[in-house]
Amino acid sequence: MLSEPRAGRLAAWGNALFAGLVSPDDAVLAVVGEDAVHRVAGLPGESAPVGLTLALGRLRALGATGLRVALPAPGHPLGLSGPPEFNARALEAEEAVVCHGAAFGLVPEVHEAGPEGDVHVEVVWHCLAVREAPPADVPSLGEAERELAEALREATEVLTRLDVAGSGPVARAAVDAYRARAEAGRGMLAPGYPPRAVRVLELAQRVGTLIALAGASGHGGAVSASEMAARGEALRPVERTARRAQVAAYNSVVEERERGVR
Repeated sequence: MLSEPRAGRLAAWGNALFAGLVSPDDAVLAVVGEDAVHRVAGLPGESAPVGLTLALGRLRALGATGLRVALPAPGHPLGLSGPPEFNARALEAEEAVVCHGAAFGLVPEVHEAGPEGDVHVEVVWHCLAVREAPPADVPSLGEAERELAEALREATEVLTRLDVAGSGPVARAAVDAYRARAEAGRGMLAPGYPPRAVRVLELAQRVGTLIALAGASGHGGAVSASEMAARGEALRPVERTARRAQVAAYNSVVEERERGVR
């Protein structure tokens, strides 16, 4: 939850590209980010992996009008619609992109090489068939925002009750990372997204930071194995809410287009 999922970047900037709001070069640059390269394998009509520019253009030619995000977890197929093969791959990766208007989905496979501090990251997106059906358990932006506000209160209460001080170096680093990201111009979404989506995604990241602090911090009263388990159990519904909100934010452009809002 502390870092933007690659599926989120691909969906957000792919949607901006489909809407004509950014150039192909700018979209690909934003999607790749700090990685070395992204390719797409299994694309119809291609016998070998291709670059993102060609892949996005081909998906659009095949009928894709938008891209949705899925962030599934065990027991929670968030954003997925099947079939089982695609769902299993997405669950293993913990993220995926699902095309709107074409029955295809993309699941990332990440390859890392090199010494610490100089890691070379390559991503291969596997293009697979998906079932054209409503995605599972994705709330509207309004629902997500209301749920997040309550989740943030619950997370704060749980951490306070369990005496999670959040004062260790890992905790401070996590907070600093969140603040740096927030001060970077709220660049987590691409052009064309409504301000409410940016607000919801930022709040979801904030809730995710609190959850990460609870899992990483060894400080405070919850130090025994049983107390750590209780902490995780108490925060699990909050983490679920934060993931649902992230998906709602990334998918908001497609959902609004479906409703004829934009």
